[in-house]
Amino acid sequence: MKQLMLGNAAVARGAYEAGVTVVASYPGTPSTEITENIVKYDEIYAEWSPNEKVAGEVAIGASVAGARSMSCMKHVGLNVMADPIFTVSYTGVNGGLVFCVADDPGMHSSQNEQDSRHYAKASKIMMLEPSDSSECKEFTKRAFQLSEEFDTPAFLRLSTRVSHSQSLVEECPREEVPLKDYEKNIGKNVMMPANAIKRHVVVEERIQKLTAFAETTDLNTVEMNSDKIGIITSGITYMYAKEALGDRVSYLKLGMVYPMPVEKIKEFASKVEKVYVIEELDPFIEEHCRAIGVEVIGKEVFTLLGEYTPGMIKKAVFGEDLRPYREAEEAIPVRPPVMCAGCPHRGTFYVLKKLGLVVSGDIGCYTLGAVAPLASVDTTYCMGASISAAMGMAKARGKEFNKKLVSVIGDSTFMHSGMTGLADIVYNKGANTVIILDNSITGMTGHQDNPTTGRTIRQEPTKQVDLVKLCHALGVDRVTVADPFDLKNFEQVVKTETEADEPSVIIAQRPCALLKTVKYSGNCVIGENCKKCKVCMKLGCPAISERDGAIVIDKTQCNGCGLCINACPFGAITKEGE
Repeated sequence: MKQLMLGNAAVARGAYEAGVTVVASYPGTPSTEITENIVKYDEIYAEWSPNEKVAGEVAIGASVAGARSMSCMKHVGLNVMADPIFTVSYTGVNGGLVFCVADDPGMHSSQNEQDSRHYAKASKIMMLEPSDSSECKEFTKRAFQLSEEFDTPAFLRLSTRVSHSQSLVEECPREEVPLKDYEKNIGKNVMMPANAIKRHVVVEERIQKLTAFAETTDLNTVEMNSDKIGIITSGITYMYAKEALGDRVSYLKLGMVYPMPVEKIKEFASKVEKVYVIEELDPFIEEHCRAIGVEVIGKEVFTLLGEYTPGMIKKAVFGEDLRPYREAEEAIPVRPPVMCAGCPHRGTFYVLKKLGLVVSGDIGCYTLGAVAPLASVDTTYCMGASISAAMGMAKARGKEFNKKLVSVIGDSTFMHSGMTGLADIVYNKGANTVIILDNSITGMTGHQDNPTTGRTIRQEPTKQVDLVKLCHALGVDRVTVADPFDLKNFEQVVKTETEADEPSVIIAQRPCALLKTVKYSGNCVIGENCKKCKVCMKLGCPAISERDGAIVIDKTQCNGCGLCINACPFGAITKEGE
């Protein structure tokens, strides 16, 4: 039976059909839905791990124990997983082992635009790249088969458009793959120097075998339509090229992007007068072609930045525009990202902005605290960096600067990589203030559970990490739990803790407004005694705006959280009916 599926759902289906039994991941857009769809299959153990490194190691352990296993992440999550990735390349596998990494050209939900194909080359691990949902399923199954055939982990590389677009997928029965025998093998699995030196030889031999395989595999296909122009491409850019150029050109579609063939590329290039390489982000395929002596046209006509479009490709290759289309007669209003109405983080950033503090930020919904009118986040780098970077800022600028400095980090992000930064502050005699934004869920990626929520990925009850006890255990004596919507008290807590000459943690505790368990009552309304001071506008709530000189609250957006009531200095805002 055929079903319309997201690329991510198709990867999950491929893992199910391939007989996978263990999947461990950390949520990260655009990869999150792979593991969320895995939960539909009772035959597979699935977990949200505290971070990608742990997730990768769980999958590696399952492979060593003889099971087919998988771990999924976004591109920056692969950075976190890099340590075990480079070593498991040396050990190889027992059960098939696949790492699914989803890149984000265009940075729809990411802090950078890195190209994960470089990880395949650097770690010397095979990488497959599907171009639609059907290939997502089939390439996942092939990745497991090739992983076991060549004794190697395998990468499956997606991109936002492949992950989040839909096409038809044919569902097939699950292959019941028995556990492979576990055998103690110190020389293969214990990577101390004496063993690793020998395993490096195996890795280089394996790459040679895989390169030979790349010459003949049906993962790399040729479509000859013209002897004038040839296109070498892969993944989503193949789909764009087909739409833009049709049958007017020939194609070499690389489904295996590392290692790439040599003779197959040379042969294809010899059959056409001109060769273009079309690939988003870095010139990965282009550089390979040039290295093997094949002259191609690539980044000199295509950008290194963002996503491609069929129109861009047609213009670059043929100098033609796509068919004309009608534009809207009026300018379409922009829709910048904004924290939701009722977001618990809004109270925190309102106070931090009011106090004029330097805010070392982190990765999550709360990164939007950098957006006007709150505009209070000063820096954002990567998961956990809010705490570590603030430690460096304090050491660089001294005690008085530190009294105007705070870190903000979400509960899930704190579990991911914030704990070590806090331990660093305690151990190295820092006096920083850390605000953990505890909204009872992993918000940014769509409400996934984490070790602080007390539920597993399958919504089973489990032990819940107590953030207060955890911070005390890390050596922080000053730990305060405060409601960020109680603005007066929260402001006083922040003032007190930033003045302290020792490490302190404030747990800003209020659940995400979008949780089903959160129920506010009644809309907020502005009375006739409004002084138009616009303090409520400083909250950045999407429900509050100014129209014709009056401050108004949109009932269709207001959820009655009451933050504006607490912020109004004149009591002009009340709940409807009160």
